[in-house]
Amino acid sequence: MRYKRFNMKHTEKVIRFIQETKWFQLPLEVKHQSKRCLMDTLGAMLSGMQTPVAEIMKRIATGWLKGNESTVLVSGVRTSAVGAVLVNGFAGNALDIDDGYRLVKGHPGACILPLVMTASEIVPECTGKDFLEAIIVGYEIAVRAGLIRHALYSTYHSSGSWGAIGGAAAAGKLLRLNKETLLHALGAAEYHAPIAPMMKGIDTPSMGKDSIGWGCFVAMMSVLMAREGFTGIQPIFEDTPNPHWIESLGDQYEIMNLYFKPYAACRWAQPAVDGALKISKQAGLFVDDIEKIRIFTFAEAAALSRQYPENTEDAQYSISFPIAAALIDGKVGPDQVLPPRIFDKDIKSMMDKIDVVVEKRFQREFPDKALAEVAITTKNGKTLSSGIMSARWDPGSGAPTDEKLEEKFIWLVKPVLGEKKVKKLVKMIWEFENLTDLEKFTHYCIK
Repeated sequence: MRYKRFNMKHTEKVIRFIQETKWFQLPLEVKHQSKRCLMDTLGAMLSGMQTPVAEIMKRIATGWLKGNESTVLVSGVRTSAVGAVLVNGFAGNALDIDDGYRLVKGHPGACILPLVMTASEIVPECTGKDFLEAIIVGYEIAVRAGLIRHALYSTYHSSGSWGAIGGAAAAGKLLRLNKETLLHALGAAEYHAPIAPMMKGIDTPSMGKDSIGWGCFVAMMSVLMAREGFTGIQPIFEDTPNPHWIESLGDQYEIMNLYFKPYAACRWAQPAVDGALKISKQAGLFVDDIEKIRIFTFAEAAALSRQYPENTEDAQYSISFPIAAALIDGKVGPDQVLPPRIFDKDIKSMMDKIDVVVEKRFQREFPDKALAEVAITTKNGKTLSSGIMSARWDPGSGAPTDEKLEEKFIWLVKPVLGEKKVKKLVKMIWEFENLTDLEKFTHYCIK
């Protein structure tokens, strides 16, 4: 082992957890949560294939990363393994409606599922249980890598910076890498991961988003390179300032502490979206009744754009657009954040009525909580308040029921794949541990 001269206590624990996690040993609630995560992230990924960025990455993969090992979802196009994770990874976060973990301020699921889907195609004997084991391992390692990454560096890094490590863990488990190869894969993933300054991506929204697509690419490349003998650095785990983050592996499952997203918008804007809808519903407001809207929130949310969106990414990294769209359409999903709806004049007019105020009471709670309060002033001079709102479907505010996650999945995927395949996928996911033929699952993810 190249790292004999180093203390490897935490890394050894991580490697054992990756290799030794077995379905039959996992708590029932963790098993069930893995299927909820599969449904939610898959829904985001399939629906995300409608976006311009997914189409661009599909052209890149089929033109420059050719192969026949893996499947690009919805289209069914076959590419290399790295090509497929690149496209599927970008699609997973393309609508910003995928799950997240509050304390790492990012999205583990979209960093993990593309790797698991691609690796499962490389391993023909992969079963549903193997697949779900890898998902759980990926989440647990990604979250802990994110906690360490953010503790070590003051810059707020994007999800791909730590998600690549979790993705490599998940793929490495499915590909049954031995201890040393897995160690090098994790080290290579950390070293080559996109260390992207997240706030710059919020100040100037772009298709780079949360660097998840590139993180997935790095994760897959790191696993494949390690299999060929590529050596990586000592992974991030020995750098942890909090030993409990690693020591708790196998006892404390952070996959149980995720949030889910009801809207295709930045999580920081979502408490205000719910607050505006709450006032509108309770007061029976019509759009024409609204004179002014004030949003009281924390600085990071206030930093989101208030300009008219020019593209899908602008619409998602806005605080005023999703609020305006929700008040007019009653929802914020693919239809709202894709052209031509992003250019709607009525939504723009509603955006003009929104002001945002930073308040210390909410800043003190962030990032543990994302809070906001909305005040709507009507044209007759009455001011209505939402009260303090937290982001819906947070662990603290109540996780969504299975039925709600199912409804969300159907809402996102039915327009893409049709009703028949959506129903098949829903049934298949809830019974996923019984699958022995994952080709059937992939088939239902293709149009």
